[in-house]
Amino acid sequence: MRTTLNIDDKLIAEASRLTGVTEKTSLVRMGLEALVRREAAKRLAAMGGADTRASAAPRKRRWNRTDRRG
Repeated sequence: MRTTLNIDDKLIAEASRLTGVTEKTSLVRMGLEALVRREAAKRLAAMGGADTRASAAPRKRRWNRTDRRG
């Protein structure tokens, strides 16, 4: 999707300097992806284990030490 944005030149320059990415489209995409990840993490942390539908992940089966071969 093509969009016209007005972004501060200093902000673009700083982002480019910090990331090494010079293409503006890539900088904006990376910034949006980072924002989405951060907000998703905030929401997950705010839930604080409140998802009653969640179940524990299956644990790896441990072998009995007496059955060790070799």
